[in-house]
Amino acid sequence: MAGGYESVAMIRLGEGHTMHAPIIDIRRGGERFHTKIDWLDSRHSFSFGGHYDPANTRHGLLLVSNDDVIKAGTGFRTHPHRDMEIITWVLDGEVEHQDSEGNRGIIYPGLAQRMSAGTGIWHSEMNPRNDQDLHLIQMWVLPDEERIHPGYEQLDINGQLEKGGLVPIASGRGHHAAISIRQRGAVLWGGRLKPGETVSIQDAPFVHLYVAKGAAALEGAGVLNRGMRCASPPLEPGS
Repeated sequence: MAGGYESVAMIRLGEGHTMHAPIIDIRRGGERFHTKIDWLDSRHSFSFGGHYDPANTRHGLLLVSNDDVIKAGTGFRTHPHRDMEIITWVLDGEVEHQDSEGNRGIIYPGLAQRMSAGTGIWHSEMNPRNDQDLHLIQMWVLPDEERIHPGYEQLDINGQLEKGGLVPIASGRGHHAAISIRQRGAVLWGGRLKPGETVSIQDAPFVHLYVAKGAAALEGAGVLNRGMRCASPPLEPGS
């Protein structure tokens, strides 16, 4: 691998874009909003809760991208959502989900989960382990239709991840072996990239890249360490 990046994966941004190289906005983990209380340590890519920046409220259809560490035996107790597609991706540990529609499950690494809040749903997200903290990423995407009936889906995609490359985790475009989301304009991809592996991200009106674990080299931008994210085009107020 050229450029001295043999020890990390290489990511190429904007494959299929023939007009010009993509312009990107890179932000380090320490620059992201931070919420820390006795049971939760959370980093937010966009304005969230009591954190607000009018120039960083969303990116396209992606409203929330939170990186949460939840202490053993604690979690988010029952609370409501409405008109949102919520995707949970566990990195370490397990999360126990229960909701007012009767859905219940233990979500572990490689098991993708989607909850469609629709007309309204109450749910809890708890760390059922007493001996291990829980680390997860949660993303909220606007649906393309409001006031739908609440829905739930989970799917183990470990087999797809083991093949390498980027794998569709949640898709509104009918990708095989991905959980579905009710937003035709969005696809969420993930990968467990090996050292030296190279992947390309297809061009799209909005691209948001987040390094959840380890590090990766972004072509033309250098190494992105854990907790760093980049957005193309750069974030603008209300974008």
